[in-house]
Amino acid sequence: MSMEDDVLALDNQLCFALYAANRAVTARYRPLLAELNLTYPQYLVMLVLWEAAGDGKVVRVSDLGNRLRLDSGTLTPLLKRLAERDLVTRQRNTPDERVVTVAPTEKGMAMRQQARAIPERLLCGTGIDEERILALREELRSVLSLLEAREESSDR
Repeated sequence: MSMEDDVLALDNQLCFALYAANRAVTARYRPLLAELNLTYPQYLVMLVLWEAAGDGKVVRVSDLGNRLRLDSGTLTPLLKRLAERDLVTRQRNTPDERVVTVAPTEKGMAMRQQARAIPERLLCGTGIDEERILALREELRSVLSLLEAREESSDR
């Protein structure tokens, strides 16, 4: 039997290809983010907060978790560390104490300018042309959308 016929061969697994690619990309981010003293998950949080702040919006922690596909058990300590570094503020909503909003501080917003070079520096180091990266990103978004739609329909 050839390896291509073996459905359990590691190299035939979509999940492994995605996992290995994710690890490789995240590893390329590590030295770039070290300059900002951010981990990759912290960087993702800051991206969402910078985007919202640019639109004049505040972000509820629950919406942040949904956007990043992180549960509160992962997100809460991450936000706490960012708050300890004075990069974000967390505030309970007065009418509904269960609602917590998060926003970048002035220091957190200043970091945005430094971070602007990260995507380009990352792309330059891969040797992959921009068109291919954009096409891959769109294909992954499409796959994610299909998988999430399937998950939602099976939850019903």
